[in-house]
Amino acid sequence: MAPLLVPALLVAVVISLGAAPLPSVPAGEDASSDYEVWVSGQKVAVYRARVLDPPFAGKEWDYGGNYSFANFDLAGPTEVRIRSPRSLANVVVRPESFGLRPRMEDAHTITLRFERPRKVSVEPDGRRGPLLLFGNAPETNIPAPDAPGVRYFGPGLHKPEKITLGSDQTLYLAAGAVVKAEVLVQGTNVQIRGRGILDGSDWEWRKGPVGNLIAIRHSASVEVRDITCRGSSHWTIVPFSSREVTIRNVKLCNSRVQNDDGINPCNSQNVRIVDCFIRSDDDCVAMKGLDLNVPNNNVERVVVEDCVLWCDRARIFLLGHESRAPFMRDIVLRNLDIIHFTMTPFLFEPGEDMRLENVLVEDVRLHGEGQRDLIRLRPVVNQYMRKKVPGVIRDITFRNVVVEGRQGEYRIEIEGADPEHDVEGATFSAVTITGNKLTNGAPNLRLGPHVRRVQFNPAPRPVLTP
Repeated sequence: MAPLLVPALLVAVVISLGAAPLPSVPAGEDASSDYEVWVSGQKVAVYRARVLDPPFAGKEWDYGGNYSFANFDLAGPTEVRIRSPRSLANVVVRPESFGLRPRMEDAHTITLRFERPRKVSVEPDGRRGPLLLFGNAPETNIPAPDAPGVRYFGPGLHKPEKITLGSDQTLYLAAGAVVKAEVLVQGTNVQIRGRGILDGSDWEWRKGPVGNLIAIRHSASVEVRDITCRGSSHWTIVPFSSREVTIRNVKLCNSRVQNDDGINPCNSQNVRIVDCFIRSDDDCVAMKGLDLNVPNNNVERVVVEDCVLWCDRARIFLLGHESRAPFMRDIVLRNLDIIHFTMTPFLFEPGEDMRLENVLVEDVRLHGEGQRDLIRLRPVVNQYMRKKVPGVIRDITFRNVVVEGRQGEYRIEIEGADPEHDVEGATFSAVTITGNKLTNGAPNLRLGPHVRRVQFNPAPRPVLTP
């Protein structure tokens, strides 16, 4: 039975320790009291946003819940106090690997001690209504509002709708700024940064003025860092036909609509996604080779590391769909905490004759809730493909991957499509699922035809670093 729909709130709180308190909630933004948060004794503002707009509300993946988030800077150990009208008696803080243990003051009040920057989900009732806490390292090199090449938005509500950035330009969203806009980047040496919120929630599904909350097109040397993205109407951050792109300490608070993918590197090279938090309805990270007609159209040398990931409906990682490129290769997915997922979190399904090769998945911790599927390596043809031919898979490694939580099937499926579109080279080293090490013959392992060279727990190979 689908969970009951609960009107969704999303609370944004941003504070820089040692600085003046943030401005109050801007006029035009609805304040919420779903959670109260104090950081080192300073109370911070809260904001409201929607989750699962019609026609998506009430679907089987509708987990409901008012979800909130708080940004704060910390230079050292910091105490965060949380109070809520709902009971916090059974609260869990994820990822549990971070070791943050709540101290109860009473049934409605807890404190947490952050020893260093972390991104966590404070969950009184699982997926329903968490508070996301984003502890950041102190911000440095803040640009002046009138600096050359800087588009500066200070505290308050702004509605530019569309922002276009060219070479040597910086978009800066100050703490306390809510900027309702989509951003188009076309140039070299471009930055998007700050402590503010980039908000796409005014647009209906797939009707934003740019098409993505941040579209990086035919660009190079681009950095997106520190901002919070809220309520994207379609794919959120999309480097297309670009190179040398870094996305660092970005917090994505989505699940408002379908097709709100978190970060989609398309036909791009040298992309780094580091120290981010992604909550989405659709895929958290989807790599695609959308276009054969752009120069350097492969998807190559992509690193996703030190991130916390949550997907309500689709996949955590999708590699290979809609991929009209010869290669998708040299991919590293490392040191990740997957705190909630629904569909297959690692779905590697190349099509259109694309070779998916040299992928390392390493040091990953998943919170399992009894799901059916875990990993699928399978060349396919699907409805999104123009050339109705499967792809090829070569040399995929899963190392130090642990699923903890509720018992479930957690299937691992490896299957080629035909003798020419096969799977060759799949290595599983120290993969443990609810206490059981994955071995050949495990009941949840399904090896189909056209599969060669599958290994379990071999001697470690050199670490891949694109």
